[in-house]
Amino acid sequence: MAVEVAPARRLFTREEYHRMGEVGILKSTDRVELIRGEIVEMSPIGRRHSAFVNNFTQLLVVRLAGRAIVAVQGPVVLADDTEPEPDLAVIRRRPVPYKEREAHAEDVLLLIEVAESSLAYDRSTKLRLYAEGGIPEYWVVDCAAESVEVHRAPEAGGYRDVSRVTGAATVAPQAFPDVTLSLTEIFA
Repeated sequence: MAVEVAPARRLFTREEYHRMGEVGILKSTDRVELIRGEIVEMSPIGRRHSAFVNNFTQLLVVRLAGRAIVAVQGPVVLADDTEPEPDLAVIRRRPVPYKEREAHAEDVLLLIEVAESSLAYDRSTKLRLYAEGGIPEYWVVDCAAESVEVHRAPEAGGYRDVSRVTGAATVAPQAFPDVTLSLTEIFA
């Protein structure tokens, strides 16, 4: 009886991943991110996805001006082998400029993934990564249902507090409870 052996995978560090970009192996147009040492292709950005990211960006930038930084589709370091690029990250202002040290998990107040074709991935792999990284709050935006899943209180494998916001309701980041966003504005 033959035993099937899975081939070993070559996993990469963040340093190797960035070096691939520097030497042209990965192009600036490649939509990829580093997840647990693997270079993962990201879903294409559809019209609704783009519109909702733009709406979120406009709302958050105006309402958080001077209080936090809203990063759009930029990397967040979770580990030496993991650097996802969430659609939006609300990151704290800090003395060390982000040009000198990229955003790490401890800088993040809120991550938002807008899911048009990546909903299952964002609810599973990304959710576990963010919880394990200690991201205090994670929102999954379901483009089709026009709803926001709010995940708070990270623990091993997920989040303890989960709610779903729909209809004409509002949602506010835990770090800034005075900053309310209506779903009507988000999904305009």
